[in-house]
Amino acid sequence: MTIVEFLSTYWPRLLTGTGVTIVQFFLAAFLGVAISLVMGLLKLSPNRMLRGFAISYIEFFRGTSLLVQLFWIFYVLPLFGVSIDKFTAGYVAVGMNIGGYGAELVRGGILSVRKGQWEAALAINLSPAKRMWRIILPQALVNMLPAWGNLMIELLKATALVALISVPDLMFEARQINGSTFLSAQVFGTALVIYYLLARFMITPFMRWLERFMARKLGMV
Repeated sequence: MTIVEFLSTYWPRLLTGTGVTIVQFFLAAFLGVAISLVMGLLKLSPNRMLRGFAISYIEFFRGTSLLVQLFWIFYVLPLFGVSIDKFTAGYVAVGMNIGGYGAELVRGGILSVRKGQWEAALAINLSPAKRMWRIILPQALVNMLPAWGNLMIELLKATALVALISVPDLMFEARQINGSTFLSAQVFGTALVIYYLLARFMITPFMRWLERFMARKLGMV
């Protein structure tokens, strides 16, 4: 079967799977960014208990396999009375894992803001919360956005693991088609191209636009 014949036959299933992958990506990204922000700030907290909690979270999710975390959330938590449907378990596992990595980007971005900016914010008598949200974080965001672009691409690729708990994403559909046709080159070659296109033409342009937008907003260009 040629690639044209393959695509004409199986494109509806691949398109449906791609749609699920995109939804999983956005939900996991939203959760991951929220966790990253909270844990990054907590790790900088002067409160030892809050800082210890953030460090424990970050080290746990960075130091253990995403696949094991996914299986724990979907297969093990029900043993303790916490049942999560497979679709939710997929993006929750990926989002929580990415949150551990993103938290370090947030912490590093905040610490990269020049000391003079901290002193200026203090000099105009802003509260600690306002100093962070109105002065420090916007500048930190500009510094951390390039690294976040890479992390978002890693997140997209990580969503392929949700197929292992039968979330009907692109990789799940590809495995199902391959299991019935054995057209491995066509199936996984097409999946590879789709993941590349999503990363190249969805994530990368958006992150570059966001970098330019934030730089213009802060008068850095």
